[in-house]
Amino acid sequence: MAGERVAVIMAGGSGERFWPLSRPGRPKQLLYLTDPKMTMLEEAVHRVRGLIETDRIFVSTSRELAEPIREADLLNADNVVSEPTKRNTLGALVWLAAVLHHRGLSEATVAVLTSDHKIGDVEIFRRDVSMALSAAEQDGGLVTLGIPPTRPETGFGYMQAEPSTNGRALVPVSSFREKPSLESAMEFVASPNFFWNSGMLFYTLASFREALRHCQPVVYEAYERIIAAFGRNDDLEAIRAFETIPNISFDFAVMERAESVSMIPASFPWDDVGSWDALARSFSTDLLGNTLQGCTAVIESRGCIIVNDVEDSVVGVIGLKDCIVVNTREGVLVCPKNLAQRVREVSVASAVSLANHVSVE
Repeated sequence: MAGERVAVIMAGGSGERFWPLSRPGRPKQLLYLTDPKMTMLEEAVHRVRGLIETDRIFVSTSRELAEPIREADLLNADNVVSEPTKRNTLGALVWLAAVLHHRGLSEATVAVLTSDHKIGDVEIFRRDVSMALSAAEQDGGLVTLGIPPTRPETGFGYMQAEPSTNGRALVPVSSFREKPSLESAMEFVASPNFFWNSGMLFYTLASFREALRHCQPVVYEAYERIIAAFGRNDDLEAIRAFETIPNISFDFAVMERAESVSMIPASFPWDDVGSWDALARSFSTDLLGNTLQGCTAVIESRGCIIVNDVEDSVVGVIGLKDCIVVNTREGVLVCPKNLAQRVREVSVASAVSLANHVSVE
């Protein structure tokens, strides 16, 4: 139906930086990393329900994670959409757009939202999202939300916006900068024209199609083939067409090349919950700055993040400073907070180690 608004919550990442709590079949979106009573995916669905009807909220994920997400029973099972194979956010959004087209939503306006970010004020978030949806409908092109940076973060992508000359909140994006050096990040924070890339997108399906045609002609052809195959109920042909899509991000493939990309500065508190050290920004701490979850006994330790996911055990820590300790039945993690981004390496190595151990036995 014309004019309908649709929300797509991206939930495809496995969250390797949250090993050992996050693992295959238990992605970080189904963990309680920002709220002790709701998973991150529950929070994401709750935020958008105030704007969009539940039957128009979709989750985009991988085949491996589709069933655990359906079992969470947050949405209709048919609204959990999984792409056939891994093709990054470009493939995920192309597949989802084809599904929406096939379901009679070819004239919809789409809000692409995240499931792994902490968003502090739901009402302000809804207001900003509503503004972005209206901008996408009125101005065309692609619209995103930019987060005013609060620190020189080298792990985030940045956007440079052109200064507003007419007082409008919507401003053109002039460039994208991926994960800068510390020196560049410090310059970006000092500038009023640089924003963190929130990863949230807004567009009509018509403008999405046109952006594909202009920026990625081969992907555009695959998109058209998928739609045609869906119309014939030919799932095998749809998968063949999908497999021709390169495994790259939508930002790199389209956003950085599109003719019209605009941004609205976000007004809500935001944080990227990308690794264990983010928990210190999401939960309260004790008098010595420790973030504690589960049953713990902590002595003369400061600035630590200690998570115990095993109910019938205690994690004891003595004399540590700025460390991460995570205990689960599947594994134990101990590392300095400043190496939190490297936990993904342990996640990969642990799978190899476990496989070798089982094969030897």
